[in-house]
Amino acid sequence: MKINLFEPYIDEAEEKAVLETLRSKFWASGAGIGNVSKFEKKFKQYTKADECLAVNSGTAALNIALSLLDIKNHEVIIPSLSFVSTANCVLLNGGIPKFIDIDPKTLCMNPKLIEKLITKKTKAIIPVHFGGFPSDMKKIVSLSKKYDIKIVEDAAHAAGSSFCKKKIGSHGFAVCFSFHPVKNLGMPTGGLIAINDSNAKKFKARIEAKRWCGITNRNDDRYEIKEVGDNYYMNEISAAVGLKQLQKLNKMNSIRKNFAKIYEKELDIEMKMPFTKDCAYHLYWICVKNRKLFRQKMSEKGIQTGTHYQPIHTFSLYKNNVKLPITEKIGKEIVTLPMHPNLTEGDLDKIINLTNRFSG
Repeated sequence: MKINLFEPYIDEAEEKAVLETLRSKFWASGAGIGNVSKFEKKFKQYTKADECLAVNSGTAALNIALSLLDIKNHEVIIPSLSFVSTANCVLLNGGIPKFIDIDPKTLCMNPKLIEKLITKKTKAIIPVHFGGFPSDMKKIVSLSKKYDIKIVEDAAHAAGSSFCKKKIGSHGFAVCFSFHPVKNLGMPTGGLIAINDSNAKKFKARIEAKRWCGITNRNDDRYEIKEVGDNYYMNEISAAVGLKQLQKLNKMNSIRKNFAKIYEKELDIEMKMPFTKDCAYHLYWICVKNRKLFRQKMSEKGIQTGTHYQPIHTFSLYKNNVKLPITEKIGKEIVTLPMHPNLTEGDLDKIINLTNRFSG
């Protein structure tokens, strides 16, 4: 039987919620009422954010968050080892991505290198909590205050991580989450922007408009458009699933942490993801010298693996003369192992034994 890399973790609660929403015949609203509004309120309580606005993806969350900062012709510091949305949101808002190398232990951006990249044109920093592992926010926040730079956290992997359940306003301006079906909190499609700012209510109003084609001041069939928006709002079915997923998020993450602890202890590999109780463990990574052969052998034994990610600065759209030696080395060797709450003890034993056997 095949062991999948990722899987949603559901039960009758999600099935019932979806069926009830389908039968209600109220499936979506650009105004964000119904289940969407309920989910926003619950997630706001969970994260202790000033405001939470639901959207239809983590990509949409990043795009909107960056649009609030007016980064046109300004630089944004980002890691290259991430999903391409982390960089695309900069380009889509007229900004200039400035790639930074990573810490080889955590695969998050190396905070010691940030200050060297800061110029008069630097407007924002996007730390990525890679795999759910916390970036060094203390150092990043200190630099953001010193140079008056905004922080937009890419927490696509970090829903439910202990560091994101603390008052996330102490981190930065915005924290962007993804609720892709295989994320820790999964939906058919979804994302969210948590805003932490003294002007949070003003930004909330702008986000509500931007996620619904710029629509404001709606009154029956009349409404106003003051700035460009997009079709980014969350649907009612996704929110219904999200409400049930949020109720069990701590339980699901506890299972993930237990699996990560076992992986770290029993995998006989030098380069592997470290264990910390603060990590959400959306994924678990290792590094192997012959990745193609390793993945082929694991696949032959029915174990799905992945590569997260090809470094963004190696794509044609982003190629320049930047050299990121650690990112480039990791990018050639990284392999992600199965990580989801549906794994059994037998699955883990098989994954660990075969990984130790084939990774040498």
